[in-house]
Amino acid sequence: MQFAYGETKAIRLLDEANFWKHQEQEHTVVIREIVPDLEKRFVEDLKQWETAFLKTHSRVIQLTETMIRSGNYAPAYLNQVQTLISYSLEQSSRWIQFLFEILSLSPAVKKAPVAKTVIRHIIRESEYFSGIAQTICAD
Repeated sequence: MQFAYGETKAIRLLDEANFWKHQEQEHTVVIREIVPDLEKRFVEDLKQWETAFLKTHSRVIQLTETMIRSGNYAPAYLNQVQTLISYSLEQSSRWIQFLFEILSLSPAVKKAPVAKTVIRHIIRESEYFSGIAQTICAD
């Protein structure tokens, strides 16, 4: 984890989102690299996902740094954190749906057992982010 957060739930959530949005962004590249003959439609979609994850990741970093500079006074930023984490979770959910679509519709992926295994692993990682964020929220 990049940022020290102590007991502050908001910072913990942002810290998780920071790590996992970067991971999801990297996963778009991994998929494109392990399936070189991936259909153009999916390649373009993955590039759009990469940009979307970069934007979310940047927003997470910006909000985290703002909170840290303010002395971790979380109540002033709680609404922004809740909105951003909710968006991040929804984004991950849509990402997972997209990955299932690739698994079921891409002939290139269907004929590449390693790609199927890697994509399933990526799905589990995004599901993990959703689970950990929901657990932190429930604490």
